[in-house]
Amino acid sequence: MNLDQQKSILTIALLAAFADGNKDDAEREEIRRIAQSLAGDAGMADLPRIYQEVLLRRTSVQAAVQALSDPMHRQLAYEMAVCVCDVDGRQTAAEREFLNGLKTALQLGAPQTDAFDREADAIVDVAEKAVPLSVPVSAPIAIPVAAAAAAPSSALDAELDKSILNYAALNGALELLPQSWASMAIIPMQVKMVYGIGKAHGVELDQGHIKEFIAAAGVGMTSQYLEQFGRKLLGGLLGKAAGRTIGGLGSAATGMAFSFATTYALGQVAKRYYAGGRVMSTAMLRDTFQNLLGPAKQMQSQYLPQIQQKAATLDAGKIMAMVRGA
Repeated sequence: MNLDQQKSILTIALLAAFADGNKDDAEREEIRRIAQSLAGDAGMADLPRIYQEVLLRRTSVQAAVQALSDPMHRQLAYEMAVCVCDVDGRQTAAEREFLNGLKTALQLGAPQTDAFDREADAIVDVAEKAVPLSVPVSAPIAIPVAAAAAAPSSALDAELDKSILNYAALNGALELLPQSWASMAIIPMQVKMVYGIGKAHGVELDQGHIKEFIAAAGVGMTSQYLEQFGRKLLGGLLGKAAGRTIGGLGSAATGMAFSFATTYALGQVAKRYYAGGRVMSTAMLRDTFQNLLGPAKQMQSQYLPQIQQKAATLDAGKIMAMVRGA
């Protein structure tokens, strides 16, 4: 895949990110930061310009698809757009309209898109059922605070550390899989992780609260996926036409390190937040997350063999079961 083709697919992904019109200033700023970061890493100076053109509506799907003559690249562009639209929940009417227009522009019919649409929808369905969509204010907490406090803090910390590390390794493994929808499971796994941490401290959480917490820590749903996707694309991890497999991806650790580190740092922030009675400000949450991110990236190489081993055992059924909690 050449630079023009990479830029076209990134442009389509960004267009998908803004298709629903619901991105607030904070998330737009995070996506802009990602464009700059990816540009610096890949030496593509015009990625920030692409972001500006998308944000200001100076480009279009029709213009972006011109560089995509290879059917595999067109398929990949569509799949990435679906993932971007689905990553923060069910598609809105505006997102569905965007994706239908994208199919037409890419000249893709039902045979090329139906199977992937079903897989992506299944991830969304399973993710919604894994953690309550809402919790009534009057609902009792799952584990009484007194019971949680009775457990030795060192034992509870050790158990949570083990769980956080496991989630981080799983999410790193998901980045190694050749299926483009596999990375969609990363955020539902992070939601489940935070849910478990809150529950261990006697707090019953719903999806809305957890997503607000993740955003407060500086990890936007859409922006996180765009960064994962961008690093995989620019790092050559999405070269489907080359017949890449898990073995071929094993040495390409950038995307894996990002997902491992983000998940690990997020889990550690959640542990401190809920153990401390949820009194950390947004600024403190973000500072704590950023301070933990660097060391977490260094940890990834230590656990690389376990991550690769996990990736070798994963398939669609296992991923769905993990998200569901089975």
